[in-house]
Amino acid sequence: MASGKSVQLSPSSLDLFLECQHCFWLDKKMGIQRPESYPFSLNSTVDILLREEFDAYRAKKIQHPLFKENGIKDRLFKNQKLLNQWRNNLAGIRYFDDNLKATLYGAMDDILESENGKLSPMDYKTTGAKVSKVYDKFQLQMDVYSFLLEKNGYETTGRGYMAFYIVDKDKGFLDRLPFRKEIYEIETNSSDIYDIFKDAVEVLNKKDPPAHSRECRFKNWLAGAKQFI
Repeated sequence: MASGKSVQLSPSSLDLFLECQHCFWLDKKMGIQRPESYPFSLNSTVDILLREEFDAYRAKKIQHPLFKENGIKDRLFKNQKLLNQWRNNLAGIRYFDDNLKATLYGAMDDILESENGKLSPMDYKTTGAKVSKVYDKFQLQMDVYSFLLEKNGYETTGRGYMAFYIVDKDKGFLDRLPFRKEIYEIETNSSDIYDIFKDAVEVLNKKDPPAHSRECRFKNWLAGAKQFI
């Protein structure tokens, strides 16, 4: 791995692996990353504010209005100290596999707890699009979080939640940024995550990178740019 570090993969790492194994190999083995997109600092700020909001309801031990409005009976995970650790990008919730000698980890926004003590991961999403959409990478994220919870000894409900905060452009600005709130319950399936994790580690153990995927936009960009070099 780059700089001799051990293998540590996140949901976004597995998403990159599924998208293009060549880009994944360059990123995780050689430290050569794709050009970064423009940083969404506003999204990160909203995430911080949402965590504070949900934590306030957690401390009062009352249901968040978003859950009430959508008929969700599960309560917020009560262990604030542990949740803070799992939220931390440098710590997160982790699973080390002895056979692969590799770690899979993630930083979760929040967790819901059912009446029987089973857990469901929840993630906050901020978007300026008019319609919220659960993309494949969001599904993978929820599946990985469920896998990590299970590997840490917790039972999961087989579902996850995506809380979307959508900028309501129709209401104007007026020194405030209005949001429309939606929450989606999605089925989670952690059964395929280990195999994806295993395949990704095996790719990193190869001396040479696999070929680009056919749909890789960076491969196509490089191919087009070479005619001008």
